Amino acid sequence: MTGSDMFDDTSADYEQFEAELVAHDQDAVRVATADIDGNAARHLVSNLVDRDVVTPVPDGRVLVHEPSGEAFDSITQLAVFHNGWTAARNASEETA
Repeated sequence: MTGSDMFDDTSADYEQFEAELVAHDQDAVRVATADIDGNAARHLVSNLVDRDVVTPVPDGRVLVHEPSGEAFDSITQLAVFHNGWTAARNASEETA
């Protein structure tokens, strides 16, 4: 583009603005799962066991997430999975 047309063209601004909106929307629906430390994971899983959402299987040394049927040998992995599973379930309920 030459001359004043170069200053009048706002398509790049619009594309950048749209990209920022999409990124903002994606950030709004993401659930922070990476920042679950061991203590938080133990606390969450303990609460899930109390509510019968998670069943410990002592013979296999695993924890079973009852709603999904997934088995985990790590408390932290189970906590991260449950947070993601809950977020996905909540998102699907909002769109329904």
